[in-house]
Amino acid sequence: MSDITGNTSDGYHTFDELYQFRMLYNAHLFNAWARLGVYDAHKSWKHSDGELCFGGGWFIVSATLPDGLISNHYEAQHWDLFRIPEQEIPAEFDGHTSQDVSDRLMSLLRGR
Repeated sequence: MSDITGNTSDGYHTFDELYQFRMLYNAHLFNAWARLGVYDAHKSWKHSDGELCFGGGWFIVSATLPDGLISNHYEAQHWDLFRIPEQEIPAEFDGHTSQDVSDRLMSLLRGR
């Protein structure tokens, strides 16, 4: 059994703090994309197969970038932070991995 928890720290931040930062940065970015009408940023209570995210209580945010889809899941309590269009069924999952998301965001930053 692992002793790693949300309170585990790298000496500067806990995992809980880092996940909170990621969610807030993600909300700002997706909200800006939606406001500007770029990258089809949207949220849904369901996955693209029509099933509730993790059985309920979670939602997914997705955006379609030039190189493909990126997405993250958040607990229901954070729904209103994402002021982006809601879709009954989100963009179809393209099989992206965490590395794909990182690569797609880096490509966007580099203007490719």
